This record gives sequence, C-alpha cells and structure tokens, in this order.
Amino acid sequence: MARPLHSTDSATAWQKLQAAFHATNSPAYRWIEATVWLLIVASLVLFWVDLDHTQHGTVPPTWLEQLDTALLWVFVVEISLRILTFSPPELRFHKLGAGSLVRAHVVGRLRYCTDPFVLIDIITVLALHPALRGLRALRLLRVARSLRRSPWTVPLQGIIQSVRDNRLLYRVAFSLVGVATGLGGLSLYLIEGPSNDGIKTLGDAMWWSIVTITTVGYGDISPVTGLGKVVAAALMLLGMITLALFAGIVGNTLLQSVMRIREEWTRMSTAMNHVVVCGYDPGARMLLDAILAEVDPARSELYVFAPGPRPADVPADYRWIEGDPTKESELDKARITHADAVLVVGARTLSPQDADARTILTTFTLRAYERRNPVTPPRARPLYVISEILDAENVAHARAAGADEVIETTRIGFSLLSHAIVQRGTADVLSTITAAGAHSLYVGNIPDTLTVPATYAEMASAIKAQSGALLIGIHHPKRTDPDQINPPDDTIVSVDKQLIYLAESAVLEAPERT
Repeated sequence: MARPLHSTDSATAWQKLQAAFHATNSPAYRWIEATVWLLIVASLVLFWVDLDHTQHGTVPPTWLEQLDTALLWVFVVEISLRILTFSPPELRFHKLGAGSLVRAHVVGRLRYCTDPFVLIDIITVLALHPALRGLRALRLLRVARSLRRSPWTVPLQGIIQSVRDNRLLYRVAFSLVGVATGLGGLSLYLIEGPSNDGIKTLGDAMWWSIVTITTVGYGDISPVTGLGKVVAAALMLLGMITLALFAGIVGNTLLQSVMRIREEWTRMSTAMNHVVVCGYDPGARMLLDAILAEVDPARSELYVFAPGPRPADVPADYRWIEGDPTKESELDKARITHADAVLVVGARTLSPQDADARTILTTFTLRAYERRNPVTPPRARPLYVISEILDAENVAHARAAGADEVIETTRIGFSLLSHAIVQRGTADVLSTITAAGAHSLYVGNIPDTLTVPATYAEMASAIKAQSGALLIGIHHPKRTDPDQINPPDDTIVSVDKQLIYLAESAVLEAPERT
C-alpha cells in the first residue's frame, strides 16, 4: 500500500479506497463492479436512443443529453480513481527516498495505464466528445474482464494476456513509429513550411508523416522541394521496416492467442462421454489405430492429452490437447469430469519404474480431481480409468491409486512370446482374439431369460444355443475372488456374477459400471 500522507484516519480511508478499486475479493470492489455494469448498460441504451433520434432527423430531449454526459463523467471519475489508487509494486518492495518515491508513483501509474483493459477504459472516456460517442461500446469489454471465471471470457483474456506478454515489443515498435513520425514531420515542416501550400501548421506536417510512414499515402500533402523529397523517401523506407516489425509482433501475439483459445475449446465445449488417452510416445500410433477399430469416433469423441505440440502421425479423428495430465490444474482442459473413460499410457521413453510412477501419479490425480469436482446432476456411471503398467510389481499400486483396470503390457507380451516356444500357434490364436474385427473376448450380464443359479455347464450350453457365443469363464465384478477361466462344469453361477465369452461381437448386455 502507499504510505499514509497525514493521519491514521486518512491512511485507513485510503486503504479502503484502494481495496474498493483493486482488491477483487472485497465486498466494496464487487459492489463497484456491479454498479459499473449497470451504468455501462444504461450508457449503451442512451446511446442507441440518441442514435435512433439521429437516424430519424429528430432532436433528442435535453434531459437525455444531460443524463448521458453525467454517466460519462461518472466513468471519468471511476477510471481516475482507479489509476490514482493503484499502488505500484515498487512501493512494497523497495525502501525509497523522496525523489525515488515520486518517480515510482508516476512511472508505476503510467505503466498501469498501458495495461490493455485499463487502456480501453481510458479510450472510452473520449466518448465525451459527441463525434466519438460510439467508443462507449468498448466498455462492454469491462464486463468481460470482470467475468474472470466464465469459460466464455477466457479467450478474450488470452488475447489480452498475449498482448501483455509482448508489451515490451509493442513499446519498442510504437516508440520507433513515434520518433520517426516526429522527426519526419518536423523536418518537412522546417524545410517546406514557407513554400508548400499544403503545410500550413506543424500538425499538417505530422499528418503527412504518419500517412507516409504507414504507406497509406492519401496524396493530400506532398513534398515539393528536393530536400523534402529526400526526407519523404527516407520515411517511406523506414515505413516498410516498421510495417514488417509490426507484422512480426502482431503475428506472434495472434499465434499465442490462438494457442490459448485452442486450449480452452474443450473446456468451453459440451463434450461428454468422450475417451481421453493420457500420454503419447512416438511409437504409440498403433494404440490410437487400435482404439479407432474399437470405438466409433462419431459416437464418442477421442482426445489425446499429452505434453508438447501435436505430432504429425496422430490420426485426424483425435483432438490433441497439450498439457500435463499429472497436474490437477490442467485436467479441465480435457473436460475429464464429463469423460466416459481415460486410458493412461505408460511412457516408453522412461525406465519402467519411472514410467509406472508417472502412470500411478496420473491415475491418482484423475481420481482426486473427480472427487473434488462432482458433476451436477450426478453421473449415471463413474469415470472408468484404465492404466498401463510396465513393471508387474506396480500393479497393486495402480489399483490403489484408483485404476478400474490395470494392463500389464510388458508381462503379457513376454508371456505370449515364451508360451509360443512350447505351445506353437497359441500366440497367433491370441493375436486373433485380441484384434478388432474377429472373435474377441467380452464380458456380459447373465440374460434374463436364463434361470439362475445354474451350473457352469448349463449356463455354457444355454448361451451357446441362444447366441452362438462360447462361454469361457466367470467374472467377479466386485473382485472379491479372482476370475474363473474354464471352471469345472458343476461350478455354480450366481446372479451376482458376469460371463466371460468369446464371440464375433457383443451378444450379451454389457455390465453397468458402479
């Protein structure tokens, strides 16, 4: 805060005034923001009424102009108090002498005025001039700035933040334009002021200079002397350089803005029941192709959520979201709370232990985020998390972190390889079963048409006769017991069990996730 000027009472009042204009969590600030919103709406309504009178050639009532002017002066007072009560950070950080203290106050407030949102508010004050009344529409951006938590204002805030990030570049560019315009206009005025009928004042020369340096060239004023033409030629060349500089700065700003808006697309969208793949390595293209063979992208949107820019080999059916899935603050980018399933992929570029540690952390983060951000109305079924583990020792840890299923890809692959040495042909059979488009493994509910409890032999015979599927085991959904593959014929299948079967497609009702 700024130092008290006189007494303790004045210091307290000053601090309250600062809080009212800058402490976003204070009641006074919220009250002022709400009042400003109402005044902005009232000002725009008055403007449109005035515009309607202008279009119909009628004179607006005197009270309308007086009320409009009064509102504009309220905005002038509001922005003036906001600038006056701004406390530059140097005041809280440094011990300053009298001269440095004055400089910090002045420079800090000038820097504050260059903030894009504050600059917009300052520009709208020019609406006090009747010919510039339309500028007050820019105050609608003030409302957008205040709605910081609304996802629909995030893109605008992203553009403003990009301008802030390039503030130094804009200062350099505008300084270059200002210096070049001033030198060019002053030089032409001194050279041709007495002899050029188009240049009667220094303002005329400055107008010619800015028109020339921006390569607009209206032609209303032109140099007539040789030396004046040399100045014009130098200004034209400088204008080309300036335009190139501005093009680079604006292009960089827009690129940053577009990237921020793209990051917010999913957060702002109504995406629901989508599938998110967390993590991606250069060799994971085969995984994405396999998912496309199992999941119809027309019914369930597919996302890849991973650090870095989108690789060229990611299929067009996937939407790429750049971010770190281990950070809870970034999960909303992929709208995780509304996803149907998340597949956490192990990082092949790391050691198995490090890759599994990242997978377990991601799984834990997903579950923690889900608990802290419940959906209203509640979900019909919970988020389903599938985690890939590279080291068998970490399977229990992944389940403890919240994974519904844990896939040990390395152990499964090595087991197939070693088993094929003795039982030749089994690897081909299992490859066929796991591939989409052929006979595959499914888990389904016991059909309502069957009587339960029943023996495994009776159940297998009934399933074969009813759907042609081959029953190969019993699944325990509560995981109280391990799944049973090809159990004895007299094993009792109770109503709380599910069936593991082999078929060309899913022929039994899929179980609901709980």
